[in-house]
Amino acid sequence: MASPAVEATAPKSEAEMNEEVASIAKRHRISPAIVREIMRRSGATDRSMIEREIAKGKARR
Repeated sequence: MASPAVEATAPKSEAEMNEEVASIAKRHRISPAIVREIMRRSGATDRSMIEREIAKGKARR
């Protein structure tokens, strides 16, 4: 049986990534393209890292 840590680091399918991008974008009221750009720039796919970057960007405005 795989441990939860191993399951969490398993690569996500394209559909799962798109679903997560859409949910983050809706929650923070930003465009999904912005979420994808943050993911591309930071190289992070972890939800908390992406949300931290969004918060930093909103603080700059």
